[in-house]
Amino acid sequence: MASAQNQTPAQQPQQTQPQQSQPDQAAPDSGGPGGDNGSIALPKKKDQPDETPPPAPAEPKFKNPEGAPNFSLKVDVPEVTVDVGVLLEKTHTFVPGLKPANFRLYEDGVEQRITGFKRVEAPITALILCEFASTNWFFIQDMRQAAWDFAQQLRPQDYVALMTFDMHTQIVSDFTQDKQQLLHAIYDMRIPMFNERNLFDALYEGLDRLDRIQGEKYILLIASGRDTFSKITLDKILKKVKATPNVTIFSISTGGYMRAMSEGGPGFRQQLRDIDYAQADNQMQTFARLTGGMWFEPRFQAEIPDDFQAINTSIRSKYELLYHPTNAKQDGTYRKLRVELVDDEGHPLRMQDEKHKPLKYEIIARDGYRARQEVE
Repeated sequence: MASAQNQTPAQQPQQTQPQQSQPDQAAPDSGGPGGDNGSIALPKKKDQPDETPPPAPAEPKFKNPEGAPNFSLKVDVPEVTVDVGVLLEKTHTFVPGLKPANFRLYEDGVEQRITGFKRVEAPITALILCEFASTNWFFIQDMRQAAWDFAQQLRPQDYVALMTFDMHTQIVSDFTQDKQQLLHAIYDMRIPMFNERNLFDALYEGLDRLDRIQGEKYILLIASGRDTFSKITLDKILKKVKATPNVTIFSISTGGYMRAMSEGGPGFRQQLRDIDYAQADNQMQTFARLTGGMWFEPRFQAEIPDDFQAINTSIRSKYELLYHPTNAKQDGTYRKLRVELVDDEGHPLRMQDEKHKPLKYEIIARDGYRARQEVE
């Protein structure tokens, strides 16, 4: 019997080691694990065909003829917008229902073709410019009453500022939508400081402030119309009024009751005073007319609410006309505007009430505009 030492290795029993399972290295086509313990297989990128578009053809180059200079053409067509109010003279009510064919628009006497037309009623941006000088109680009371009545008719979306003037101008309330703030500012105007009334300087400054604001703006000028100490002359302020676009001035002359009581009185000084106020009224009326606004001279305070109702109607209800002027030159010249109303047959438009009585109406539009100055 052979011993265990004499056994050959081949005869020894072999101990089998458990083999560890190897992960499946074959990656599935669709990606994901290949087995329970397999690794994450990324999806294979499919061969993408070359879809790069061919290069664009070279832009053809134009070669100027020999000796010809380079030339470029730029066309800038001007566009003018005109706000037009149509009010009945007796009631100051707005006339609705007009069509584009009812309007005739002339620039420097040449009829223009209206290319745009719509009725607008939008919030307003206004500056109340009040004469607050140490002159007479009647003038101050009329001014405060007029400013108060206008503020009462404001709507929540309106922006309004208050500025006063005597020898100097003062911003009492900057642009705000808070009507109560404006009413308090008007109520606090009690004791003026100076007797001088620099109307032209104050209006020039007011126009300058509004010129920086986009859109349509309004100035409510409440004053006697007299100017005593301004550095700006009447000619300069009229040029400023004409040159400032999109600003409409509504002017209210104060002191009507006192003037009516003393007008035509004896004495040379009274005659000079009457002439001064006649000139003042003409200035206030001119400011309004040049900008398409309205002028009022109430004698009694009871008239003021009706006047502001007419202003409110004129501001909020308008027809907007758009045209491209036949004179396309941008030379900075002043162009006169005229608006007429016609019927379907081209004759002057006539209106009548329910009793077939004729009604007179008033066309409120800007007197003109200044063309843009082309910069070389």
